[in-house]
Amino acid sequence: MNYLTRKEEMILLTILKLRGQAGLVQIRKELIALTGEEWTVGNVYVPLDRMSKHGYLSVYIGKPTSRRGGKAVKYYRLTSEAKKALAECKKIHETVWTGIRDTALEE
Repeated sequence: MNYLTRKEEMILLTILKLRGQAGLVQIRKELIALTGEEWTVGNVYVPLDRMSKHGYLSVYIGKPTSRRGGKAVKYYRLTSEAKKALAECKKIHETVWTGIRDTALEE
């Protein structure tokens, strides 16, 4: 199994949360809101492009809008392969964290 990076995992989970409205701008805004950290366009676009090439994302083009000067938005959806990878990540995280108490992090 190819493990997802933490950044890839967060991006895929964000796309899943956005449910069909996962364009680059929306993904970036949601990541900033969720993490409280700054995410540049490149920090989001490069992994999106890579994960698309690896079959984790399908891409579809929305309708052009006057708001974007006649340009269409590129939207991202998770493939079944991405969902399997996320499920595996979750399983691994839960297994690794088993037996570790929150107080252990305070020492």
